[in-house]
Amino acid sequence: MVTIQDVAKAAGVSVATVSRVLNNSPRVTPETRMIVEAAIKELNYQPNLLGRNLRRAESKTILVLLPSISNPFYSRVVRGMEDTAQKYGYNIMLCNDYSEAEMEKNYLELLKKRIADGVIFTAPVLSAGELEDIAKDYPVVQCCEYIPGASLSHVSIDNEAAAYKAVKHLIDLGHRRIGFVGTQSVFISAIQRENGYKKALLDHGIEVSPELIQYGNYGFLSGLNVARSLVKMKNRPTAIFAISDVMAMGVMRAITDCGLSVPKDVSVVGFDNIDFSSMISPALTTVSQPRYRLGQTAMEILLEQLKNGTREVKEVILDSKLVIRDSTGALKSAYTPV
Repeated sequence: MVTIQDVAKAAGVSVATVSRVLNNSPRVTPETRMIVEAAIKELNYQPNLLGRNLRRAESKTILVLLPSISNPFYSRVVRGMEDTAQKYGYNIMLCNDYSEAEMEKNYLELLKKRIADGVIFTAPVLSAGELEDIAKDYPVVQCCEYIPGASLSHVSIDNEAAAYKAVKHLIDLGHRRIGFVGTQSVFISAIQRENGYKKALLDHGIEVSPELIQYGNYGFLSGLNVARSLVKMKNRPTAIFAISDVMAMGVMRAITDCGLSVPKDVSVVGFDNIDFSSMISPALTTVSQPRYRLGQTAMEILLEQLKNGTREVKEVILDSKLVIRDSTGALKSAYTPV
């Protein structure tokens, strides 16, 4: 393996001079730089970037913690982070924490070991105090999900307002008996989306019926299983709002499994606008989050912290929009209970 000493010998300069060339130091004359660069090219020398970055007390790597990389929602979010990071000479390191606090703590050791320069949480489960302690020493940004009360920068959407708009769309179509498929997780988005659902009903004079509210997790099978109990009710809902597209797809499957159709018998609205939502039939009406911009903005804030050495807390709320497709329709004048 070619070493920096080999390059120095071939160029007839000191190791320190080669190092200055590699680090773009202005202390090297143009003539010397050309000689050293020619030697590097001739010997095909590959500098030890890890060692060089550690000497500079930086890794040029940003830690990104995800609950699960298998969740299709995060694909565009991560792309926004990655494109932005690479634009400024950084890379990202993706880690699944499976929404477990101990896993998050284990990965945060990478900051202490200088393997990463900062961290973006997409769904933090540590307490506000724990997160604030980390932010005292390292750049930290929350993206999509965030811990209320934590004095940390975060980028998100107004989940309550977005859910309200989705449910209001169903109400405007004439639906009054509207089911809800969500989760009882600690994530702020789940709480806010349920609040938006309830507020839309109450603001339009519709009573919130506990039997129409069902909880599972964020998976397809969970959406399918909990929706069955709704669809099989004697007085079933004529529309269902699910807090994620993946769950909404499970809801649609439950409806068709029961011999009904979407939206003729039951309208369905999801949340997130993942790529699959426009590919299924009928195409899913859903709330579209600006996923790429969420990741892009979170990374920009983090890199600004790294550049300036500041910890200014920024709260960025991006716009969302309701994408109306084929899974929602006007309420029929009457329907036959299952």
